[in-house]
Amino acid sequence: MPGAGFGGKMRPSPVPEHFHRLPAMKPSPRIRALSVSVGLVLGMTATVFAPHLVHAATPHKAAKPSFTERVLNLPQATAEQLQAAERVLVGGYECDMGRRISVDRDANHNGYFNMTVGKQSWLMKPVLSSTGAVRLEDVKGAALLIQILTKSMVMDTKQGRRLVDGCRQASQRAAEDELRAHPRPSAFGLKGDAGY
Repeated sequence: MPGAGFGGKMRPSPVPEHFHRLPAMKPSPRIRALSVSVGLVLGMTATVFAPHLVHAATPHKAAKPSFTERVLNLPQATAEQLQAAERVLVGGYECDMGRRISVDRDANHNGYFNMTVGKQSWLMKPVLSSTGAVRLEDVKGAALLIQILTKSMVMDTKQGRRLVDGCRQASQRAAEDELRAHPRPSAFGLKGDAGY
């Protein structure tokens, strides 16, 4: 066999004669410019679209709905919620340590309130408790305002701590003054208990 044998040397295969007879082709300047242009366009296209293709190929987590989407999808206020909304004290509250909060009716959602503490704000839903206190619960579950006869407080429900304490709206201050002037008898029969 020509070529290789066991222990034999490799011989190059013969080159067909017509290979040697082909004329050398020189690319024309137009073809050279066209090929460079096509190469540049393909390179730029790959640079622009490759990151998008890689990004599109990576799996995405389901996006959480934005706050406005959740707010727009609020359920209609129930009769109990509207009843609780009637007892919510609206306006500015003066709190301990010189802090202030404000509670206002939401113009877009009947039975809901906007609460602001400093630069933070929440959309709140009123709920009546079994004790008679009014609770304003953040629709996102991050804050809670508890309103009783003589004061209110705001809790961060996620961290389990008070944000603001000793808050009094004008009618709560009036109720506190009234209790000081005319104390209620103690439910336990103790002297000096003002009942609040």
